[in-house]
Amino acid sequence: MTTVELADRLTQCGIPFAEDLPEKLLRYHALLMDWNTRMDLTAVTDEDEMIDRHYVDSLMALKEPGLIPARGRLIDVGTGAGFPGMPLALACPELQVTLMDAQQKRLTFLQAVIDDLGVANVTLVHRRAEDGARDAALREQFDVAVARAVAPLAVLSEYLLPFVKVGGQAVCWKGPALQEEIIQGRRAAFLLGGQAGEAFACEFPGREWQHQLLPIKKVAKTARQYPRKAGTPSKSPLGQTANNPLK
Repeated sequence: MTTVELADRLTQCGIPFAEDLPEKLLRYHALLMDWNTRMDLTAVTDEDEMIDRHYVDSLMALKEPGLIPARGRLIDVGTGAGFPGMPLALACPELQVTLMDAQQKRLTFLQAVIDDLGVANVTLVHRRAEDGARDAALREQFDVAVARAVAPLAVLSEYLLPFVKVGGQAVCWKGPALQEEIIQGRRAAFLLGGQAGEAFACEFPGREWQHQLLPIKKVAKTARQYPRKAGTPSKSPLGQTANNPLK
């Protein structure tokens, strides 16, 4: 794919972008393709599908005013190969972005991206979400916390909201399963000091699939017992009526 073709695709999807962004994204993409031959960074290998599922999808949040600030601090929890955090960092150079992942090999790849592209607004953190959110340097320090394809909404809320300062928000990239997760997810968010908003549909012209973006506003501080120890959120998600005051 050429820079012109990528620019056309971003425009087609209604995503605002600076003139130099397509070139940066394609350099990032070339590194991902190269490193993916040596380590498992993405299961998607068709180039056009990769562009949509990874880069365009990551930038969909820029379409909706108020989801991603131009400045401030953002953390991407469970970033994997850098999505959605790295494309957002490339698109918003005044936004300070922290990419967190539990696997060092992924961060090694992302450091190569930072070095190759000269990215100045990205910090890498090697931690599990549950451990990172108990670090005073990270807990409730971010304007926005994001995650994509990481866990069900109730689990995702416990991963993200402890990082967000009151007045900020978490933004969750979700697929069709959101409708099945939303009730329990709203309950979990409530327990963690969050209030889930309305989801935004992300449509990809020429594709049969669509994704959704769900913002969760941080309206109160997260209680100290959250997040629970590593592994517990996924094994025993919050928000079930048995462990939640909301019915």
